[in-house]
Amino acid sequence: MTILRMADLDLAGKRVFIRADLNVPMDGHGAIADDTRIRASVPGMRLALAKGAAVMVTSHLGRPKEGEPSAADSLAPVARRVGELLGREVPLVRDWVDGVAVRPGELVLLENCRFNKGEKKDDEALARKLAALCDVYVNDAFGTAHRAEATTHGIARFAPVACAGPLLAAELDALGRALASPKHPLVAIVAGSKVSTKLTILKSLAERVDQLIVGGGIANTFMLAAGLPIGQSLCEPGLAPEAKEIMVMMAARGAAVPIPGDVVCGKAFAADTPAATKSAKDVAEDDMILDIGPATAAAYGAILRDAGTIVWNGPVGVFEFEAFGHGTRAVADAVAASKGFSIAGGGDTLAAIAKYGVTERIGYISTGGGAFLEFLEGHTLPAVEILEQRARQA
Repeated sequence: MTILRMADLDLAGKRVFIRADLNVPMDGHGAIADDTRIRASVPGMRLALAKGAAVMVTSHLGRPKEGEPSAADSLAPVARRVGELLGREVPLVRDWVDGVAVRPGELVLLENCRFNKGEKKDDEALARKLAALCDVYVNDAFGTAHRAEATTHGIARFAPVACAGPLLAAELDALGRALASPKHPLVAIVAGSKVSTKLTILKSLAERVDQLIVGGGIANTFMLAAGLPIGQSLCEPGLAPEAKEIMVMMAARGAAVPIPGDVVCGKAFAADTPAATKSAKDVAEDDMILDIGPATAAAYGAILRDAGTIVWNGPVGVFEFEAFGHGTRAVADAVAASKGFSIAGGGDTLAAIAKYGVTERIGYISTGGGAFLEFLEGHTLPAVEILEQRARQA
């Protein structure tokens, strides 16, 4: 993958437009609940300033109706937090499409880009206006790379120079290392409530990985396909044939989908339901499988510790309930202890990694939810594809 990188460009005196992903969760009082995405984006801003650029940064926040700015979706709280992290005042500029006053060494935050009509539809007229604001366009928003919008795709078509910021470049490097040229054994952990939402990912990974560890409702569907009882567990029986096909396909090339040998069950989906560990073949009709058992966790741990590369998306149990979080904790510890390169993505995965205190021991943590999943599926990301095209034209 060949793209221009902001780190390699001379930005002195240049007008630089950075599309960041500052779409942070807000609490009920309009305050930032988690500033992870902001902190991940600040290094790109610092780099542009250090290179002597006049810096404009924008992002989306929430789901505003285009053309109708609202206080609830304003980037004002984000501007304050960016200012705190940079140690300088960061002005918030409204109505910026027709021009922005910013000088070299200054940085301004441009109000929610989705307030502009045509943003989500990648309107060409809007994209051309945005491109006219800058000398260099920088996409540093991997989390939105799977969307073709005016600030992620259209502007890159028309800006004099289009490149990747350090966060986007790091994401692509990590994903390429994990999937394009992995060290084997390559192990993928894919978990979630439904096979249907991750069927494409499962099939794509099944063609490449040496071990495919499944968890959550997905694992229940695979257990059903393997002829095991699952009681009242979350499952998609109609997709059991698809799960069986994946197992057969992997077995044919010497790979495997390890099926849980023991599980932790409850009688209800509730934090206070009594937890019972039992053999997978002994699940009762009124049981709900809510976690993998200790023997299975140990088996998965052995696979992960010996892996050359690990891709992780999804906790293997209902880790929000303390009694059913032991499996996910064991997986987190094993991934952290592995000598192989690991990359993890997805909101629940990151929450589990943080809960069990292994964040610093994961090889790379992806900030992009949907983009991470689409990359795993083998999809072309529009915002990355246009950067590749522009690099070829340079």
